[in-house]
Amino acid sequence: METPLVEVKNLKKYFPKKKGLLGGNKSYVKAVDDVSFTIRKGETLGLVGESGCGKSTTGRMLMKLLDPTEGQILFEGQDITGLSDNQIRTIRKEFQMVFQDPYASLNPRMKVGEIIEEPLIVHGYPKEKRQERVLHLLEVVGLSAYHADRYPHEFSGGQRQRVGIARALAVNPKLIIADEPVSALDVSIQSQILNLLKDLQEEFELTYLFIAHDLSVVEHISDRVGVMYLGKIVELTDKETLYKEPLHPYTKALLSAVPIPNPRLKRERILLKGDIPSPSNPPSGCTFHTRCPFATEECSKKVPKLKEIAKGHFVSCHLY
Repeated sequence: METPLVEVKNLKKYFPKKKGLLGGNKSYVKAVDDVSFTIRKGETLGLVGESGCGKSTTGRMLMKLLDPTEGQILFEGQDITGLSDNQIRTIRKEFQMVFQDPYASLNPRMKVGEIIEEPLIVHGYPKEKRQERVLHLLEVVGLSAYHADRYPHEFSGGQRQRVGIARALAVNPKLIIADEPVSALDVSIQSQILNLLKDLQEEFELTYLFIAHDLSVVEHISDRVGVMYLGKIVELTDKETLYKEPLHPYTKALLSAVPIPNPRLKRERILLKGDIPSPSNPPSGCTFHTRCPFATEECSKKVPKLKEIAKGHFVSCHLY
């Protein structure tokens, strides 16, 4: 069997909360709590969930921008969890990130050409070929050569995101982690960027971890989808199965909120009661039991394991 490009095992990230004036017990915000998944070469794994469920933190740990509290990250079979900054720098050209806010992630004092050239300099790309590479990348993402002499503030949101994608592609990575890359853009521009990402995936044989809160966006681009709630993956399967036969009550509620592009059809909305609990003080047992319409006594006491219900369909729920 082929080794997955990325393998994540029991990943956890706990942020310590500040103590009170008198010390007291140290508590933690459990941003990511025991997450495991794999991403095969050339596929797109979508990671979905409400704000604050730990999606972006997971992405940042894969990029080694954050160190995990516990767990393992394997890249092409190599454990990269404990590598030092110098060791990770040599591997980092294999995985790059496209950030959520294209304006905040681009240096306003650098011209676009310099922004795209920077990773080439860092990773020792031959000096005489850099300019040619920058202009080629601008063309690849649908911009023109003359855009290289402009500053980020002179571009629209969609164009800025294209610059971010060009920068991520600069060093020929194998994996791109796209953290809500279209959530700050207009709907008409969103589809352009999604189509661009799909075209680039075919052209450069890229693998994506696509993080989003919008299920309709994820359906358009993903091969498999993982649904996150309060730092845990509650359901993971291929997109056809997830959209046709969701099993977890949380996934069903999320899908019921996606509008149908037909004014005559109405979808039965599942309204969840209460608010999302705080990750610093999550409920006992299944973290979703406080809002779940099907919760039993067992749900409040025992944490459900992520188990395979059908081939490739994983769910963490006591109902199954």
